Amino acid sequence: METVILLAPLAGAIICGFGWRLIGEQAGMVIATAILFLCMLLSWIVFLGHDGETSRIVLMRFIDSGTLSTDWAIRLDRLTAIMLVVVTTVSALVHLYSFGYMAHDDNWRHGEHYRARFFAYLSFFTFAMLALVTSDNLVQMFFGWEGVGVASYLLIGFYWRKGSANAAAIKAFVVNRIGDFGFALGIFALFYLTDAVSFDVIFGAAPRLAETEIAFLWTSWNAAELIAFLLFVGAMGKSAQLFLHTWLPDAMEGPTPVSALIHAATMVTAGVFLVCRMSPVMEFAPGATAFITWIGAATAFFAATVGLVQNDIKRVIAYSTCSQLGYMFVAAGVGVYSVAMFHLFTHAFFKAMLFLGAGSVIHGMHHEQDMRNYGGLRHKLPWTFAAMLVGTLAITGVGIPLTQYGFAGFVSKDAIIESAFAAGELPVFWLLVAGAAMTSFYSWRLMFMTFWGSPRGDHHTHEHAHESPRTMLMPLAVLAAGSVLAGMVWYNSFFGKEETVKAWFGIPVAEAATDASGDAAGHAPAAEAHAGGDAVHGAAALPGEGAIYIGPDNHVLHDAHYVPAWVRAAPFVAMLLGLAVAFQFYIRRPDWPAALARNQRPLYLFLLNKWYFDEIYDFLFVRSARAIGRLLWKKGDGAVIDGSINGLAMGVVPFMTRLAARAQSGYVFHYAFAMVLGIAILVTWMTLSAGGN
Repeated sequence: METVILLAPLAGAIICGFGWRLIGEQAGMVIATAILFLCMLLSWIVFLGHDGETSRIVLMRFIDSGTLSTDWAIRLDRLTAIMLVVVTTVSALVHLYSFGYMAHDDNWRHGEHYRARFFAYLSFFTFAMLALVTSDNLVQMFFGWEGVGVASYLLIGFYWRKGSANAAAIKAFVVNRIGDFGFALGIFALFYLTDAVSFDVIFGAAPRLAETEIAFLWTSWNAAELIAFLLFVGAMGKSAQLFLHTWLPDAMEGPTPVSALIHAATMVTAGVFLVCRMSPVMEFAPGATAFITWIGAATAFFAATVGLVQNDIKRVIAYSTCSQLGYMFVAAGVGVYSVAMFHLFTHAFFKAMLFLGAGSVIHGMHHEQDMRNYGGLRHKLPWTFAAMLVGTLAITGVGIPLTQYGFAGFVSKDAIIESAFAAGELPVFWLLVAGAAMTSFYSWRLMFMTFWGSPRGDHHTHEHAHESPRTMLMPLAVLAAGSVLAGMVWYNSFFGKEETVKAWFGIPVAEAATDASGDAAGHAPAAEAHAGGDAVHGAAALPGEGAIYIGPDNHVLHDAHYVPAWVRAAPFVAMLLGLAVAFQFYIRRPDWPAALARNQRPLYLFLLNKWYFDEIYDFLFVRSARAIGRLLWKKGDGAVIDGSINGLAMGVVPFMTRLAARAQSGYVFHYAFAMVLGIAILVTWMTLSAGGN
């Protein structure tokens, strides 16, 4: 089944991309979609039936060069099973959704049968992502990593006649190359130190890497710290973390199904997956994990602030994705990789639904994306409204406080915030709580501006607003169910008792010791639990045992269940605060936002222009590169080469050629005289040289 899941989307891409001439465009699209639904079904069978053990399925010999010897193999463990479900489920639903969305996309026709090309790109992207998450070694993972980059370039720039789409595709490709360079350096360092790229060998060598020094950039570094940092640089680019985040909002230039596929559950989560996959190395690099934690927290806060004032409905959700990815990295940074994967898992459902819901609104409003031209659409688009309401309840974290019962985001996001507090990262904790309040505000702002109030903008567009076809609404219904149930159903597996989580992820757990009174040591209070060590928390698994690795000294997963009640309630209170402010601003007093923007003009522009990151990068890198190029062109090529070298060539070379031409008289006696003269000079020189010796 695993082989079919991996290779079938590639077959679908080939059939749809090249076979449409034989079978027709519609048939190719149907086949590609049917293949993805088959992969989704098989992925759920693998996920639900997996026993937690790690297995390896060798498909073929991949690279054999010197000491570099790798197979193309599928590594099947709990981490892989989770990602298979996420990737294939979202991709299958996006394929189905695209039937309705692209049916009336003739305004952007790019040659005949462009829909077949679009579906082929979707299937190829899915194959590349599956190659990434099933990889058994770093070279194979890098192949999928770059394949995802190529596919995203094709999908973001699908509207190739649109200049902004081309620019966005190039921007995404270039920014990701910066991160990929760090990832490649990390792979080189691991191969240099371990002489292998296989995960099993690298994970087994992790303790030794923590005791090894390596020279890099004219100084000495701890090998584990340097490798963990370089790998995270790759994750920063792919998952759009702060400083390498600028490509993500611009990627909204692609069709909306692309936004749901790339930015909800697949490509942008590859960085989180990489950090969790490499957890055996990360656990031996406390400096790098602290950096991951702070970058994640800063990204969560930064993206939430920018989302407060955006007016494009897709860009609001894009910055929301950026913020939620920051939460995932905080969980990975403090060592609760299961919680990072938990939020990745639940986020896939409600964020994909929000993007597809936004696409349904855009489709119904004839491709209008500015929320300032919406209003009162809940009556025109009732099913879309219901789906997006469920997604908003999920992302803002609505549930029953101090329990595990609530929408998906309530369960998984609160688990991250509680883990940050348990890890002793109080500034990070407060940044995440503030991010939760802002998430609630901009999410309800989107809902209020879109579905409540009076219609704004073009009257004709509102009059003809319509609900989307069934092919677009059915995926919303499926994702809505996941947004409600995913957190509660899998809470214990991802964030339950430590023994349960470890067993589910295949981490060896020792039987609890028993004290003299016969009580299980596992019932000891937290203070005694710390002292109990392995007896309480289970045997210290070796790196590589299980889908993730939790160091024996990392008790955050355990301690997160014993945080004070006010810590557990803080995200819920933040959610209510954001909802109340949004309600006041956009329902009770809709004149307040404009007044506040006028009164706080510098702050408003600062947020509206995304903290001026694009302008800063344009000044530091783009303009400076152009200035250097202009200098080399004008001064180097123009002044030096054309003015000096070419001038010298134009003066000296013709003179020498004219002089040489005069020597060519055509008379034989002139040539004979020259030969005799040359022989005389040569004999004289040899005679004088012999006399000197």
